[in-house]
Amino acid sequence: MRVLRPLTAKATYRRWVYLVLGGAISVPYLLFSAIAVPSVLPFVTSMERATVIGGGLTLLVLAGTAFLPAVHVLESTAVRELLDDPVPDAPAKPHTRRGRRQAAGMFVLHVVAGFVVSFFSLLAPAAIGLSVSAVFTGQLVETTDGALTVPVGWASAWLPAVFVLGGVLLVYAVWAIGGLLRRAATGLLGMSAADRIARLERRTEQLAERNRLARELHDSVGHALSVVTLQAGAARRTLRTDPAFTERALGAIEDSARTALDDLDHVLGLLREEAASRTPRPALTELPTLLETTRLAGTAVTASIDGDLAAVPAVVSREVYRILQECLTNAVRHAGRVPVAVVVSVAGQELVARVTNPLSPGSGRAGGGRGVRGMAERAAVLGGELSAGRVDERWEVVVRVPWGSGR
Repeated sequence: MRVLRPLTAKATYRRWVYLVLGGAISVPYLLFSAIAVPSVLPFVTSMERATVIGGGLTLLVLAGTAFLPAVHVLESTAVRELLDDPVPDAPAKPHTRRGRRQAAGMFVLHVVAGFVVSFFSLLAPAAIGLSVSAVFTGQLVETTDGALTVPVGWASAWLPAVFVLGGVLLVYAVWAIGGLLRRAATGLLGMSAADRIARLERRTEQLAERNRLARELHDSVGHALSVVTLQAGAARRTLRTDPAFTERALGAIEDSARTALDDLDHVLGLLREEAASRTPRPALTELPTLLETTRLAGTAVTASIDGDLAAVPAVVSREVYRILQECLTNAVRHAGRVPVAVVVSVAGQELVARVTNPLSPGSGRAGGGRGVRGMAERAAVLGGELSAGRVDERWEVVVRVPWGSGR
């Protein structure tokens, strides 16, 4: 039955633990009040006024400590574990002033309600025990004016039943108060618009970083595997006829694999959030090595470099290197053993790079795939532009990246 559900629901007793926790937290504030009231008494004319002033001071101290970051973490954890997590996306520490005020308000409600419920939770068992003994002794409780007496025997048998009913009503009260606090937590601890924007910004940064790392692995390891595959095939074919070429190919395989491992180590270091990567990322100054490695794979590569590659800003140099690496990888993978032309021009505050290769029969390349999208993303991040596509019977990739006042 729905009427009896609060008596058996696990949520009721989790809410009770939550409220008792609030009552436990209230003990230091009660001790402060016990000290504050006698301290105020000499300045007022009556105990009633001293109690009011001392209580007000206690509430001020409670409200002040409610703004401590540790208190916010404690309250959010208690709400999450004992009130069935009504706001699963709420931060443990609010990021805005309004959020901190609301979290402090939730803590004050928790402590005040917990004190009241804890008081009656301690009183109820004692009252039930006294009512049972009063049936036999005729004495219910001692007061300053004397003992409160009741008839002995069946005439007082209704007393235990009334106090037991009061205990049952206390369970319903706990269920109701806990529900109200759960609803208050939804409104007070829920994420504000500023908190949601901050979380979305952090999530966007994480996704951007993951995409960048995915591009790193795609470009470096993909290029190394493509080149190693061709070099291994060439070495196998020339193992007996041209040992010198085979030795060079095996050396290139070793270098490509070592470079790929270094890049993989760099990316894993970033994923582990290490303070600094142990391996620097390659840049355009290493372009001759990249071209030579591709040549050893059996691909004829011609290069024309105009300008000082060392003068290119580091971030541009690294990203354009990856773009050229991906272009060479795509040429080796999709076009086969066809000549590839690489032209790089650095003039003023702008870099222009062009990579072209003939299309092999039946290659079927139309608009590029994931690799082309990754290159375009790299160029866009730098504020540049990239075009890739079929020009007559050639595949051409052109990237233009300005920097400084050249933008």
